[in-house]
Amino acid sequence: MSDAALQLGEMLARAMATGSGGGIASAQVIDLTDLGGVNVSLGGATVYDVPCPDSYRSRKVGDWVAVRTGAKPVVMWRLGEDPGETDHDTIRELADEVAHDVQIVRAATWGTAAPSGTGWQQTTVPFVRKVDGKVELYFQLASITDPSPTVPPSRPPNPVTVTPDSSGSWRGGRPDNYRDHPYQGDYTGGGALRGGWFYGSKIAAACAGKTVASMVVTFTRQRGSGANAKRPMHLYLHSYTSPPAGQLNLGDGPEDLLQLSVGAQGTAKLPAAWCTALASGSARGLAIYATGSTDYAAFGGGSIKITFS
Repeated sequence: MSDAALQLGEMLARAMATGSGGGIASAQVIDLTDLGGVNVSLGGATVYDVPCPDSYRSRKVGDWVAVRTGAKPVVMWRLGEDPGETDHDTIRELADEVAHDVQIVRAATWGTAAPSGTGWQQTTVPFVRKVDGKVELYFQLASITDPSPTVPPSRPPNPVTVTPDSSGSWRGGRPDNYRDHPYQGDYTGGGALRGGWFYGSKIAAACAGKTVASMVVTFTRQRGSGANAKRPMHLYLHSYTSPPAGQLNLGDGPEDLLQLSVGAQGTAKLPAAWCTALASGSARGLAIYATGSTDYAAFGGGSIKITFS
């Protein structure tokens, strides 16, 4: 529980004790956190790491929620329309995806005699192959008495999630070994920090021979680094497969795709040009960089979900 949350909780608890406050207040979600809670705007103050019940599903930034005030504020439920229709559509999409991944043969039998019943065709030569991990069968017939079904349209390859092999921070042209996560900015005047995530050749390997539809990256704003309020990530590309011994030189950028408050976890879709560069191997990973103390912050995560078309 953050100091801000405790202070606000104590203030609200005192108000309730004197009869001037209520037990439930509405708040708006400003970020989802890596601990399963949310950061909310409540009564003009930002409260961090507010826990949520399991029943509060499909959480997203911008939700209005009911918060039980007190020494430890807790989200009770989401306000607004019933999300049932949205959940229904999501379930149908998942069911359709699973169904297309299943290969069905109604029956498989054999014996020394010809099969009984009608509609059978005699196979002279069977062929088999594997495409995208799925088995395809083709039967060459001596003669056709029943037309062949059409070949189902091919589906895109399944998405792939690539995680960093390593990460780190650089200052003054060399690695800053005192920091556990990638940092950006300069909080103390010691020089601007830059951070990087390194994937080896995994991104290009995952994209080889495929057409990339999108790349979505996930980051988490680390606690104890700069102001608790939202700060933008100033993202760049880099061309390193592993951390350099000297300066981490930056490629294309910056792109400010995400703004996160402390403890928040968020996703961002990478620009199409960046997807092309990463898929081809002309870029290898992601970096952050900022000057001054305003956007000083540390970030973790860095997994990239790649979808194909």
